[in-house]
Amino acid sequence: MAEPILVESAGGVATITINRPERMNAMDSHAHLALSEALDRIAADDTIRVVVLTGAGDKAFSAGRDLKELAADANPEIDARWRRITRLTDRFDYPKPIIARVAGVALGGGFELALACDIIVAADTACFAVPEPKRGLIPFAGGVHRLPRQLPLKTAMGYLLTGRDMSAARAYDLGLVNEVVPLDRLDAAVAGWTADILACAPLAIRAIRQAAMTGLGQPLPEAMAATYEAEERRKASSDSIEGPRAFAEKRPPRWAGQ
Repeated sequence: MAEPILVESAGGVATITINRPERMNAMDSHAHLALSEALDRIAADDTIRVVVLTGAGDKAFSAGRDLKELAADANPEIDARWRRITRLTDRFDYPKPIIARVAGVALGGGFELALACDIIVAADTACFAVPEPKRGLIPFAGGVHRLPRQLPLKTAMGYLLTGRDMSAARAYDLGLVNEVVPLDRLDAAVAGWTADILACAPLAIRAIRQAAMTGLGQPLPEAMAATYEAEERRKASSDSIEGPRAFAEKRPPRWAGQ
């Protein structure tokens, strides 16, 4: 059986590929566990600064939860496997930015995976939807909460309550997707985003992500007054001096990450 999750690392970027094209990259418990373990390894690897999440082939980013496994009889092995999993959708303070590279459909849990990423870059053939209510389910891996936070409420509810498809162009118009390009330019577009992030100070990127994501759940005065661990580390780092110094000396900064 092929590995359900593939990980490649180069130049500070880890690319995670959901590798179940025969199942439209639907996620079963094996894939979720492999993804969970990959995210843990990447979080602990200081050489990796950006993560790209994608699906094998160009037909699907991910069709969501593998309903064949969900429909199967109770299985203690599957239950035990789920207890070892921390889903991407539950990682609210992941230390590194994640870009969703979306080609083809992102449905249900696949859409929720993309929503949990920081940036979405999509091919113009991509399609998004939460069809769970058509299956007697709900998008409870964050979809019912993230979509109303990332879209106007009425727009989000329209998609949540109907399971209707959302084109890549529509997702871009709504601000849900950062960039839409032809499929043959998708990798170049993703590479542009990763390059821009890599040009920034790694501690600043981590502090920005932590403050932004944590502050979303707080009133603005409290969010601005709060203390953020990653920001305290950035302020005490040599990089906080290197950035202004490099600017003054008109040279590229040399980030130490400390």
